[in-house]
Amino acid sequence: MLKRTIGRLGYEGSVVMFGAASLGSVTQEEADASISYALQHGVNHFDTAASYGDAEMRMGPIISKVRNDIFLATKTGERTKQKAKEEIYRSLERMKVDTVDLLQLHAVGNMEELDRCTEPGGALEAAIEAKEEGIVKAIGITGHGHEAPVVHLEALRRFPFETVLLPLNYYMYSLPEYREAFDALMEEANKQTAAVRVIKAVAKGPWGEDQQRQYATWYEPFDQQEIIDACVHFVLSFPGLAGFASAGDIHLFPKIVDAVERYGSMSDEQAERILSSISGYTSVFAPPTST
Repeated sequence: MLKRTIGRLGYEGSVVMFGAASLGSVTQEEADASISYALQHGVNHFDTAASYGDAEMRMGPIISKVRNDIFLATKTGERTKQKAKEEIYRSLERMKVDTVDLLQLHAVGNMEELDRCTEPGGALEAAIEAKEEGIVKAIGITGHGHEAPVVHLEALRRFPFETVLLPLNYYMYSLPEYREAFDALMEEANKQTAAVRVIKAVAKGPWGEDQQRQYATWYEPFDQQEIIDACVHFVLSFPGLAGFASAGDIHLFPKIVDAVERYGSMSDEQAERILSSISGYTSVFAPPTST
């Protein structure tokens, strides 16, 4: 399993993060099988959130036993210090662990959300306090949507977040404004040695209104191995990228791990040819409205 350093934290994490959104509505048996598969294939980077349904509880039985062997990240979507602190403690209790390696302020995708998190009495204060108490080892920020790179660049100016987590895939990077903003964020993150981790690597687009949803993901994912290979090749070709989260369905996870294990067998030209010829490939997020 390919590993990369998670910024200034210095941890050598698997480039594929176990995206625990996939455990939100599965049985304990299914969760145990998926987590065990990850561990058997050298995945040591687990990323969850308080808002992912039952995910944290499903992780508890195994994660608590291998806690010292993995990098464990969770998120709080609360915006006030008090509620965020309560959610952090609840996450630890649900996963049956005493600490997490990374606590992320979740879904900070516009300036209004960033302001709420960083204002006096905001969620950032809870994260800082939790870090001082030793139950959180590092603090990060996540965001969805097309504004995320710009918002996270501003976030890094306000506070030395150790990690950022935001969307990246071939289609979104093909949009000039997103590419420019993402590149600017990467440059600043590299200066601060903040780890850049990404989501939606294998997202094709929104589900169609009448489309039968075959997967638990809220968007339509790619499920053909060759296309997944190309998607994984694309995101891992960014040298400053620490890792990417697997899609939120346990049935896609083995294909994504397979693509990572074979990373390097596809050329940039091959990946470009595959990804540029896909019909219906678009962003899963609505573009920002101009004012």
